[in-house]
Formats: sequence, C-alpha cells, structure tokens
Amino acid sequence: MLNVGLTGGIACGKTTVAQMFVRHGACLIDLDKLAQAIVAPQLPAWQEIVELFGNNILLVDGSINRNKLAKIVFTDKEKLKKLNNIVHPRVLGEWSKSLGDIEKKNKKAIVISEVPLLFEANLQNMVDLSILVVISPEEQINRLMTRNGLTEEEAKKRLESQLPIEEKIKMADIVIENRGAPAETEKIVAKVWKELLIREENKRKNYFGGK
Repeated sequence: MLNVGLTGGIACGKTTVAQMFVRHGACLIDLDKLAQAIVAPQLPAWQEIVELFGNNILLVDGSINRNKLAKIVFTDKEKLKKLNNIVHPRVLGEWSKSLGDIEKKNKKAIVISEVPLLFEANLQNMVDLSILVVISPEEQINRLMTRNGLTEEEAKKRLESQLPIEEKIKMADIVIENRGAPAETEKIVAKVWKELLIREENKRKNYFGGK
C-alpha cells in the first residue's frame, strides 16, 4: 500500500485534485472530515473546545460554528495552538485506524490522505510521499473572500497562519499546478497517477517480495 499525503494552501483546490485521483482508483482519507467527526456534539473533543471557547461558538443544533471559531483562532496564535492540541491527536488516531482498515482490504491500495497542515504539523513521516497543490497567493485570497465571505484582511491572516507556499514547494515530493483550466489539472493528475502506481509496486516488492 502507498500512503500519499496531499496538501496545499487554503483554497488551492486540494479537494478537487483529490477527487481526480479517486476517479483513477485511489482511496481517499479526508482529515478535515475526520476532524469534523471528532468534534460532533457531546463528544470529548467537543466538550473541551466548548469549555475553552464558550457556548457562543455553537450553532442552534449544538454543533460548532466553524467559521466563527476560525475567526477567533486565526487572530490568536495561542488559541489556535490550544485548539490544535485538542483536535490533532484524535485526528491522527482516526487516520491511522483508517489506513489500517484500507490495507486489510487491499494491500495494493494507493491512499490519498488529504492533509491541510501536512508540513505545518510536521506529518511528513506519516506518509510515503507528499503532493502539493499550488495556485498563486493572490488567487487564494480571492477564492477565500468569495467562498468564505471574508474580507481581504481576514483572508490574508488565514494565509499567514500557514507556511509560505515557497517553503512548501521545497518540502514537497511532487507539485501539481492548479492555476489553469480543470482539464489541464486532469492531465497532470493522470501523469502523477502513473508514477504513483510504479511507486506502490516498487514499495510492495521491496517490503513483501513482490506479493
């Protein structure tokens, strides 16, 4: 099995690229969805977050208002750190479990783990290789403003909470440019998929004697 960490800056199109890999046959683990699941109402992580930030971050149904919480933590690094300390260990546990479940079913699987903070959280050792999706910072800001209803200043603060894209490019094994039309990105993904198939086969031969 090959575990590929897919990452990128905010609003760079990670999820779109991940779905392209799924269409080629990849298994997908979305760590953002894992995070949403562990902070469901009344679960331990939810209780810790409410205790830390108060009931004013809750929606009527008791779930956490993610946009409201984001506005708080992206303007306060200490609160962001505390939130991450609550969420990250639990997400990593669920991630490891998901990987194990997939491998039991298919030892030849290629898993795309969509990890927004792969480099920021130093999780490179959790994957066999990393893929970085990139667009220009200006386009990221525009997408954030449109998608999340943020002001330009709020969008810039979100970008500043992550590593600069230049640093991520240096750390990534593979870079996918997502600046053009979807058809162009599809071509890049198809080429990368062929490389992943080769890497998975080579890893299996090295570890399991070709089985």
